[in-house]
Amino acid sequence: MSMQEINLQGSKVLVTGSARGLGESFVRALVAAGAQVTISDVLHERGQALAKELGPQTCYVPLDLLDPESIRQGVQAAAQAMGGLTGLINNAAITHSGGKTMDELAPEMWDRVMAVNVRGTWLVTRAARPYLAASGRGRVVNLASDTALWGAPRLMAYVASKGAVVAMTRSLAREMGADAITVNAIAPGLTLVEATEYVPQERHDQYLNGRALQRPQIPEDVNTAALFLLTQGSGFITGQLLPVNGGFVMN
Repeated sequence: MSMQEINLQGSKVLVTGSARGLGESFVRALVAAGAQVTISDVLHERGQALAKELGPQTCYVPLDLLDPESIRQGVQAAAQAMGGLTGLINNAAITHSGGKTMDELAPEMWDRVMAVNVRGTWLVTRAARPYLAASGRGRVVNLASDTALWGAPRLMAYVASKGAVVAMTRSLAREMGADAITVNAIAPGLTLVEATEYVPQERHDQYLNGRALQRPQIPEDVNTAALFLLTQGSGFITGQLLPVNGGFVMN
């Protein structure tokens, strides 16, 4: 399925953490598929510039996953700007938390990663639920990570947080199914974006050599999977995890 074959005309999608990187790639793909999109982030200037570049199909709202009130206001503003909400991509996360062993990892970093990646994902989804339910065709896509599937070392807080996202996706799917809302997760491999620039070359090589498809992973590799899970055709798929990693981990 190519991007050209995915039609999301009439969809109204909020993407968290979408001023750059994988989130920005989702936004561009959504716009190309005909969706209305709300960009949200804590990188306000970049988010506003992206919305200005992409035009009237997009808008920007500030949204800080560490702040429950910012989450409530941001989701409400997104729904008001688009006249509703049919889809949510929970992309925002703290990724730059690695390079330390379990003994070296600071408890403060652990707490911050969990607060953003796990609690934040829950709170955004909770805030979005009434709008998604009202649409009658709500779709939630959570960003997990294949690091939680193979147990990446020296990345304990991030790996644990993404494992929690996978488990939470299943519970959310059961709780939100009564509202005809699907909730699924995708687990990208190590993707070439700004957020992974800190990752040592050794880890990049490990992924490259271990994939069935031996080439670098780029954001565009993940777009079609995310957009498919926002379509009406995916309406009987919920509570599932889809690794998108070139066969590094096979689920």
